[in-house]
Amino acid sequence: MPATLAPTQPRPQTLHELFWTFTKLALQGFGGVLAVVQRELVDKKRWLTREQFVEDWAVAQVLPGPNVVNLSLMIGDRYFGLRGALIALAGLVTLPLGVVLALAVLFAGVSDDAQVQGALRGMSAVAAGLIAATGLKLFSSLRKNVLGAPVVWLLLALTFIAIAIFRLPLAWVLLGLGGTATLWACRQLRCASENSP
Repeated sequence: MPATLAPTQPRPQTLHELFWTFTKLALQGFGGVLAVVQRELVDKKRWLTREQFVEDWAVAQVLPGPNVVNLSLMIGDRYFGLRGALIALAGLVTLPLGVVLALAVLFAGVSDDAQVQGALRGMSAVAAGLIAATGLKLFSSLRKNVLGAPVVWLLLALTFIAIAIFRLPLAWVLLGLGGTATLWACRQLRCASENSP
């Protein structure tokens, strides 16, 4: 379940601000938006703490559909209810849809050009680097994770082995390791609540 908001935490003041924030995120997110979303919502706007971002992103990844769409719906709903969810989603897709359609028309004429293909391969390397850098930046939030550091590292290693080496389908890895992690987190939370005064 996503983390609750701190009483003094900044928040979007208007639906207009929410719309343009997600439009800006979408326009910056060529090839992947994790790094951009984390920088904008956590570091700049401070609408989420790192821990809240990691929790919300985890939920967004498990839900069907694109991760950032799920996250926009969750954040819009958190601050403005259903209207906020729809406005955040509209901000995420309206202007970028026009850009994608224009690029598709332009790209159709040059898609076979070797220089264009090389440029796209180069951009994919940059996008992978951005995602890796964001992942490393968010590692500090795992110290506070309810699972405990040894379990987090074990799950990380098992996930890598299952997907990269054994090439297991993501759905099975999510069900198996995700289900195990969920049960362990529930156990840890139950123990913490029983031991608290």
